[in-house]
Amino acid sequence: ITIPATVLSVGIALLAAYAFAWMKFKGRDWLFVGVVALLMVPLQMALIPLLRLFTGGAHIGSVTIFPDVNLSNSAAAIWIAHCCFGMPFCIFILKIFVSSLPREIIEAARVDGAGHATVFIRLIVPLTVPAIASLCIFQFMWIWNDYLVGKIFGGSDNAPLTVKLAELTGTRDQSWHLLTAAGMITMILPLAVFFALQRYFVRGLLAGSVKG
Repeated sequence: ITIPATVLSVGIALLAAYAFAWMKFKGRDWLFVGVVALLMVPLQMALIPLLRLFTGGAHIGSVTIFPDVNLSNSAAAIWIAHCCFGMPFCIFILKIFVSSLPREIIEAARVDGAGHATVFIRLIVPLTVPAIASLCIFQFMWIWNDYLVGKIFGGSDNAPLTVKLAELTGTRDQSWHLLTAAGMITMILPLAVFFALQRYFVRGLLAGSVKG
């Protein structure tokens, strides 16, 4: 659940951040304001509409706007839900970083005949590795520790560790040795991810804060 959801949300957000920062199109600034405004929408407000969209599609009368994709109780539903809920934050963070990159580098690449795809792959992605790594840590921790989204969209067959740990708490409330052991198991992978990417973490948080 966690790795695909993290890769999808950060990857799509990086594409959107490049578009908002370096591509000129009508309504770009207002669209970015709308994306940032989504940060104020509580996650709980979108749970039922998104769940109905996955289980029955979207219809206005007899007109089908979105077909029934039958994603209920599947890992793909959790991936999409986490991408939808985490996208505004990811786009906001990456857009700030991508916008702070030197304009001269981008303009020099375009003078040499590079298109948007070449600029994105050859320049934007390598230069934003610190920001991508730090954002991956945030997304990984948030998705890994999530309970509500995994419980609603995953069902019993695709429930994450947080749901299983809550169930274990309800059945083993007196077996503290089992609960602490289960809690330690859930901490192993997040700690490994943090220590593997920690050299990028502070660099990514401070990138773009000082120009010169």
